[in-house]
Amino acid sequence: MSSVLDQRPAPAADGLRPAPPRRRTRVLALPEARWALAALVLFLTALPLKLLDAPVWAWAPLFAATYVTGGWEPGWEGLKALKDKTLDVDLLMVVAALGAAAIGQVLDGALLIIIFATSGALEAVATARTADSVRGLLDLAPTTATRLLTGGGEESVAADSLSIGDIVLVRPGERVGADGRVIDGASDVDQATITGEPLPVTKQPGDEVFGGTVNGTGALRVRVEREPADSVIARIVKMVEEASETKAPTQLFIEKIEQRYSIGMVIATLAVFAVPLAFGSALQPALLRAMTFMIVASPCAVVLSTMPPLLSAIANAGRHGVLAKSAVVMERLGQVDMVALDKTGTLTEGTPRVTDIRPLPGHGLDEDELLALAAAAEHPSEHPLARAVVRAAHDRGLNLAEATGFTSAPGQGVTAAIGGRTVQVGSPARLASTVGPGTSRVVRELEDEGRTVVLVLRDGVPAGVLGIADRLRPDARATVTALTELTGRTPGLLTGDNERAARHLAAEVGITDVRAGLLPQDKVAAVREWEAEGRRVLVVGDGVNDAPALAAAHTGIAMAGSDLALETADAVVVRNELSAVPAVVALSRKARRLVLQNLAIAGVFIAALVAWDLIATLPLPLGVAGHEGSTIIVGLNGLRLLRETAWPRPAKDTA
Repeated sequence: MSSVLDQRPAPAADGLRPAPPRRRTRVLALPEARWALAALVLFLTALPLKLLDAPVWAWAPLFAATYVTGGWEPGWEGLKALKDKTLDVDLLMVVAALGAAAIGQVLDGALLIIIFATSGALEAVATARTADSVRGLLDLAPTTATRLLTGGGEESVAADSLSIGDIVLVRPGERVGADGRVIDGASDVDQATITGEPLPVTKQPGDEVFGGTVNGTGALRVRVEREPADSVIARIVKMVEEASETKAPTQLFIEKIEQRYSIGMVIATLAVFAVPLAFGSALQPALLRAMTFMIVASPCAVVLSTMPPLLSAIANAGRHGVLAKSAVVMERLGQVDMVALDKTGTLTEGTPRVTDIRPLPGHGLDEDELLALAAAAEHPSEHPLARAVVRAAHDRGLNLAEATGFTSAPGQGVTAAIGGRTVQVGSPARLASTVGPGTSRVVRELEDEGRTVVLVLRDGVPAGVLGIADRLRPDARATVTALTELTGRTPGLLTGDNERAARHLAAEVGITDVRAGLLPQDKVAAVREWEAEGRRVLVVGDGVNDAPALAAAHTGIAMAGSDLALETADAVVVRNELSAVPAVVALSRKARRLVLQNLAIAGVFIAALVAWDLIATLPLPLGVAGHEGSTIIVGLNGLRLLRETAWPRPAKDTA
């Protein structure tokens, strides 16, 4: 016989029915991306012509078009900011590019425009993709619900039209239509999207359920207790949007001083030109000295002090399966001094597995026989615990007997006839009347270790106990140790799972700050609490329920998981290796150290050349050579992070 679940569409790999496909914003639909692409095409067309000494008329118009297409929008925004008495960095970059062109450095100015336009386009794409994912989250909530009528009968209504007090029927396999409380029925509900719990939770009258979670094999009657706009799913959307909008704008280190430096350079250049004229100097020598000053004082080497190390670090991290979404993100990773880790799918593999097989005396069963008996009974079921038992039997190469008369009771377990004997597999709490002192002791031992316990009965007598748990990642302990060494503080654990399972797992990896049973808004509150203490928090998670905390944190890293988490996070671990997290933090710190080295090198060159130009007479070609030489030196220094040896070797567990 087949179970009720056999009559409905197969669930997705994570236990959830696939959400409808969501529309993603096309890159070229964004004006920033179109202008940046046009500027890049023009630049790449003009570059070979100039390098091959083609006539000026062949490449000059192309470079001019590059300046216009790539620079008009940031320039316009900068002019509007200037009206508010703010010297915007956008305008400074455009003016710097035009200044380079004015003194014959057309190629340098065009390259500056390309870099700036591309950076703006990438930021626009990232913002649009995050908005797409936030909108896609709403697909988790059903569009319709079955409302029960007061006089009997039912009607299908739009889920967003439900009101507090309405009674809805949730059939097996359906998504719960609204946040509410069970008033009748029993079932197992997969609420991983909300709490991150790896296993479905048994729901009975009086228990709370969340809209968008997936019902199991039993039918539930639920009284609506929250308006659709106040549901947990709706609040997740709101929290992600608010965190993304209110998160303080971050600038690269050099951008924090760029505005003051640029203003100072402009004033100094005018002074170098005007003061000699005021004292009777000829126009040409004064202009030449001012041009030389502008070149040697130009912050090109200072700007390049920052980008090559960070971009090299991004490229190196990408080779090792970590995608940092911008240079700003790579810089921020090195600033974190507190890490908060999710449990399920982050510290653990996210898939329940059989960890313990305990045959009980009196039946003469060994481990393989007990597991084969349980797997044969569970084989027709699609419950995650059942799949874990069957998978364990297959991994051991066990042959499963045919089960007949299969029945399943939500929240209790399954019953089947195997070889002429009745086999029951289910929760010890539901089969309490059959549990003796010896069995109770084994059950308590496993539960104290954070296991989900399954009792196996043969002809009504306990034959054995199975322990099932979400297995710890192989590199979890080493990762926690490495993060503790990097930040000087043991990471915290934020999870929606139960307290006992969370604390047991935390003890295994050396975490003492454990916060369990959290909803998404509780995780955000924990991050805010740490930030109020002056911490720069890095959140690592993988699920929808982690997205608000990822958005609210100083920096967020997503393991391979939900679309919303991937789009909301600042960086993504695409190979699903937890040990990459401390490695990329350490790489970021290396990049920051190289940035400081480069700033020192650039500062020495600029100071020496400026002093030479002001005290003596610095020949213009020599000034250009010194300026370009310092730029090349800091650029090459930053590229050192492209080497394979720059990636820190992940620590290995010694346990």
